[in-house]
Amino acid sequence: METKKIALIGTTGASFYGFRADLIKSLISKGHLVYALTSEYTEQCLEKISALGAIPITYQMSRGGLNPFADIQAFLQLKKILKSIEPDIVFSYFAKPVIYGSIAAKRAKVTQIIGMLEGLGYTFTDQPEGQTTKTKLIRYIQVLLYRFAFPCLDKMVFLNSDDQKDLIGTYHLSGPEVHILGGIGLNLKDYRFSEARVTPIKFLFIGRLLKEKGVFELIQAMRLVKYKYPQAHFTILGAIDHQNMGALKQAELNVLIKEELFEYPGYVTNVNQWITDSSVFVLPSYREGVPRSTQEAMAIGRPVITTDVPGCRETVVNGLNGFLVPKWDAEALAEKMCYFIENPEQINIMGLESYKIAQENFDVHMVNKKLFEIMGLDDINEKNR
Repeated sequence: METKKIALIGTTGASFYGFRADLIKSLISKGHLVYALTSEYTEQCLEKISALGAIPITYQMSRGGLNPFADIQAFLQLKKILKSIEPDIVFSYFAKPVIYGSIAAKRAKVTQIIGMLEGLGYTFTDQPEGQTTKTKLIRYIQVLLYRFAFPCLDKMVFLNSDDQKDLIGTYHLSGPEVHILGGIGLNLKDYRFSEARVTPIKFLFIGRLLKEKGVFELIQAMRLVKYKYPQAHFTILGAIDHQNMGALKQAELNVLIKEELFEYPGYVTNVNQWITDSSVFVLPSYREGVPRSTQEAMAIGRPVITTDVPGCRETVVNGLNGFLVPKWDAEALAEKMCYFIENPEQINIMGLESYKIAQENFDVHMVNKKLFEIMGLDDINEKNR
């Protein structure tokens, strides 16, 4: 089989070894040469990318910045890098890399250009009080940039069909062939099934501390549950994303920590252990691609309470492996948390259903097989090795 040079363009270095490790290893096992282009990194990040077998290349781009001159610089830098390495395939993910990476790849005359959006982000997320004028303006600019970028793409990958409809359908964008992936998948060997302990019942949230992850509704719901069941136990895992417009402020977090409403270990690396120690997973997000944290909780065998919104609704069959609640509804969220406190025997019944769905839909080997097909590469058959 012919060896290909593949350039993956992302932003954070951690996204390569955190979410792309199995894909990179599969590509390299087939003899392909993989470059990982990252704009937010530490020396340790670059070492971890190299340890996977990929060649890390750094470039300058502000993920959340709104400076058009800085973005033009990023585009020019990407074009120069791509011209020098001459990849056969460019695969960009996240909004800015998809926009500037795809245009740069077209200018660098790359044969095959693929983009992937794992969610449409803050500007496409409905807010309870409506979107601000600033957010609407940023979305308008983003759509305009997608209008330039999409004709440069050969293929575009979304995780859920709502994202395709809300971007391509709503704004009549034309250009690439569209594929729905259904989640970036997990290496299920890393997520060992376990029965949940139900004394005490522990509710777990994992995610960046963003308004659109439903953090404020979650806090309201916790108060409602605690009023009825003072012994109820909650844990929040995740850091503040200072580059995101919807981020919780540090001062607000400090007040909540003092209130001792929930346990807050902050950002952790041993997520599996925290899920294993929990009983029920909760994610009241406003919109997702297909949330990885929910997939992880399901793979370990935990029931899920999440919102009936794009991306989240891909993970729960309502009443089978958990519950879908309306977005922005703290009372509905509290009611379902109380349901599990009042019906603890349902936790492991629903958790087992979560596990079955994860085995069927979230196996990274199946997902990578789809990605190989999208890239026009041979079937990896990694599972049979």
